[in-house]
Amino acid sequence: MTRLLALAFVAVTAAVQAQSASYLDHGALSRELRRLVGTSSSAKLTSLGSTLGGREIWVVELGNPGATPLAQRPGVLVVGNLEGDQLIGSSHALETVRYLLANASSPAVKSVLDAYVVYLLPRLNPDGAELAFATVKAERRGNVRPYDDDNDGRVDEDGPEDLNGDGLITVMRVKDPAGVYMIDPADPRTLKKADVAKGETGTHKLYWEGVDSDGDGFINEDGPGGVDLNRNFQHDYPYFDVDAGPHMVSERESRALMDFVIAHRNIAAILTFGQSDNLVTPPDAAGKLSAPTPLNLPAFADASNATIFESGMLRPAFPGGGFGGGGFGGFGGGGGTRLRGAQPGANNNPASGRRPDTTVHRADIEYFKAVSEAYKTVTGIKALPPLRRPRGAFFQFGYYQFGVPSFSTPGWSLPAAAAEAKPAGGADAKPAGGADAKPAATGDAAVLRALEGAGVNAFVPWTAYKHAQLGDVEIGGFRPSVTSNAPAKDLADLGRKHGEFVVKLASMLPRVRIASTEVKAHGGGLFTVTVDVENTGFFPSSLQHGVVSGSVKPVLVQIQVPVESIVTGAPKAMRIASLNGSNSRQRVSWVIRGKSGAAVVIDVLAQKGGTDSATVTLK
Repeated sequence: MTRLLALAFVAVTAAVQAQSASYLDHGALSRELRRLVGTSSSAKLTSLGSTLGGREIWVVELGNPGATPLAQRPGVLVVGNLEGDQLIGSSHALETVRYLLANASSPAVKSVLDAYVVYLLPRLNPDGAELAFATVKAERRGNVRPYDDDNDGRVDEDGPEDLNGDGLITVMRVKDPAGVYMIDPADPRTLKKADVAKGETGTHKLYWEGVDSDGDGFINEDGPGGVDLNRNFQHDYPYFDVDAGPHMVSERESRALMDFVIAHRNIAAILTFGQSDNLVTPPDAAGKLSAPTPLNLPAFADASNATIFESGMLRPAFPGGGFGGGGFGGFGGGGGTRLRGAQPGANNNPASGRRPDTTVHRADIEYFKAVSEAYKTVTGIKALPPLRRPRGAFFQFGYYQFGVPSFSTPGWSLPAAAAEAKPAGGADAKPAGGADAKPAATGDAAVLRALEGAGVNAFVPWTAYKHAQLGDVEIGGFRPSVTSNAPAKDLADLGRKHGEFVVKLASMLPRVRIASTEVKAHGGGLFTVTVDVENTGFFPSSLQHGVVSGSVKPVLVQIQVPVESIVTGAPKAMRIASLNGSNSRQRVSWVIRGKSGAAVVIDVLAQKGGTDSATVTLK
C-alpha cells in the first residue's frame, strides 16, 4: 500500500510538473486543465458557458481550504486569449495553474493560496483561438459571430482567399503611381508611407490576400465573423469600428466574463494577456500609456478597407445615424454625423458630456510603476512586440470602471536584434534607391530583424502572382500572428515566470485586519472601545480612481452594539474611503454604554482586502 501511494504521488507530481511545449487547441487545453485540477483539492474547474461554436469558457479557481471562504478573500483575476490569435495568453494561464499547483508547499505560494484566491480564465475566445489551428491560417482576433462588416446587408460574403496556396493569408502589394506607400530603404521587403514633405513618392498600394468576391470595390472586407472581445468592453468603447461588435458586451464570451466579475467583487487586481501594455512600460507622469507600435504591412492592408462602413448600401433611419438605422449591422450606414449614444463621440459637441478617462489617476501611478518593476524583474521582459492602442479593452474596464489595479501585457519579449545582421533580402542586397549606407532599422524592418536574428521564420518572401482583378501583384509579408505569440520552445520558461509574477502580484493585494483593540472603563457603565485597523498589503484598500469613481466600497468598521448604546465617537458603521497599504493604520473609537463583563464584537469588511473580526470584553 505504501508503495502504491508513493507511485500515485509521483504520477500526480509528474502530471503537474510536465510543461507544455506547444500551443494547444481547445480539446487539448481542456484535457490539460482537467488533468491539472484533478491533482489538487485546492483547485476547481468550472464553465462560464459555451460559445457560438459550442466550446466551453473555462475558469479555474485556486485557493487552499480554510476558515475564510474563497469568495471573501482578496483575489487576482487572470484572463488570457481575449484576442483569438493571442494564444500565448492561454499558455501563460495554463502554466500559471501548473506552477501554483506544483509549488503549493513552497512558502511564497502557500501563503498566497492560504490567504487569497486566484481566478484564471485561460481562453476567453476559444472559437477565435481554434481558427489559429485551421489549415489556412490568417491573422484574426475576433470570435465567429456572423457580422456585416461592410454594412451592405450581407454577412461574411467577402473573406480572404489563399491565392498562392501556401496555407497563409498575407498581403498583396501592387505597383501603382497613385499609391501612398514606398519600399522601406531599411529593408526592401517592408514598406512605409511616403513622406511627401521629404520628397518621397508613393509607388505601391496594399491589400489583404484575396479577391473582391462581392464586387463592391473592396477586397476581403467582410470575412467570417467576428467581434474582437478585447474591444467589446464598456470603457472607451470604439463605437462603429467593425470589429468592436454591435454594442458593448454584446458577445457571449464578454458577457460571461462580465457576469463573473460582477459576481466576484473580491477581485482586487486583474492581469490580462493581450496586444497592449502597461506593465513593461507603466503609465508616464501624466498617467498616459506608451504610444502604439503596430506593424505597417497589416495596417496598410487594413487601410485599403477603411471606408467600407460609409460605402455600405444601407442608410441610417434618421439623419445623424446612430444605433437606430441599418438593421443588419446594428448601426446606421453612411451620411450624417454618427453620434455615440450617451457617450460623446469624435463628432459631438465636447460640452455634451464627459469623455471617458484614459489616463491613470496621478495618485495611482506609483503603484503601476512598482508592479512594472516587479514584472520586469521576475520575467526579464523589456523589449515588446508590436502593440496597438487599447479601446474597449478589458483591462481598461478593470481600472476605470471596476476600480482595481489592472494590467495588460503581450507576455513575451521581442528578441534583441543581432548587432551585425546581414542586409535583408540576401547578403548582397542593397538598400532601395542605390544608397550605400543602410538606414537604421525601425518599425517593420526592426521587428523583422529582431525575429529573424532569433531564428524565427517571420516573413513570407514576395512572389509574383497574376491577380484576376488587379493584374500583376506580389504576395507576401509577415506570417499571420508571428508578433502575437512567442516561439513554442519558449512557452515553458515564460509560463513559469508568469506563474511567479502572479504569486508576486497576489502578495501585493490589500489585506485589511484588526491590528489591536483597547477598552477603557470610565465608570457608570461608560466604556471607550478603540480598534486599530491595519492594511498589511502593498496596495491600498482602494486606488484613488476607485474612490473617485465610487466603484470600490469603503472599508467598513462596525461595532456590534445597538445604535442607542453609542454615546459619542465614530458612528456604528465607520467607513474609511481608502486605507493605504504597507502596514498603514487608522484608529476608530466609540464611547458606549454597556454592562461590565459583556462581550462586544467589532467587524471589518474591505471589499478588496478581506474581512476580520475581534471580540473585546467591557471591563
